[in-house]
Amino acid sequence: MSTLEQRLHDDLTAAIRSRDEVVSSTLRMALTALKNEAVSGDSARELSDDEVVAVLGREAKKRRESATAYDGAARPELADRERAELTVLEG
Repeated sequence: MSTLEQRLHDDLTAAIRSRDEVVSSTLRMALTALKNEAVSGDSARELSDDEVVAVLGREAKKRRESATAYDGAARPELADRERAELTVLEG
């Protein structure tokens, strides 16, 4: 497991203990995306830190695009949620 992936696991544990719902759900989503990336292709592999950063970058981009779409659809509560998840991913 890469050091960055281990840090995400540690941050998830801390978020669960502090009952921070936004952080814990965002980190769970990010770890799921990492697991999906690791098992895609011919065989399962361990991701490097650079690959982890790339996956998190893709997830952050999705959050930015979703927030913009929700703003355009006059759904500020959903846009705020996406921005909160983006803040967690950028951290």
